[in-house]
Amino acid sequence: MPVNPGLAGRSYPATAPYLVGREKVREFARAVLATSPLNLDPDAARAAGYPDVVAPPTFAVVVQEQTLAQLLADPDAGIDFSRVVHGDQRFTFTRPIVAGDELTATLTVTSVKTLGGHSMVTAESAIVGADGDHVVTATSTLVVRGDE
Repeated sequence: MPVNPGLAGRSYPATAPYLVGREKVREFARAVLATSPLNLDPDAARAAGYPDVVAPPTFAVVVQEQTLAQLLADPDAGIDFSRVVHGDQRFTFTRPIVAGDELTATLTVTSVKTLGGHSMVTAESAIVGADGDHVVTATSTLVVRGDE
């Protein structure tokens, strides 16, 4: 089944809140070799004006993953996960993610294109804090390889 072109414009329900933990931020920072004291040391982060450690920018994928799971599980989408390759990732921040944030995300499929025998699905995950204010938008393009 090919990717459903009618996905473009579809939004999915907001995810359950994700509480950003200090140790999760530290673990992620170490995994991506981030060495800034802001990512690891609460005192350094507070001295810089943040309430706790600051997540590396790509930490947003942890929250975005919940939204992409909704898309991939949608039987109407026509996406065979075994044929998916991650094509592109971008982030647009209003402010950094910090430990203690409670984040929810809402995914909207912005485009579905066919190139050759492959489909490209671009989706934006708008991530907001508990106050409803925008924190970051994570934009992913998934390439769904066509039949061989």
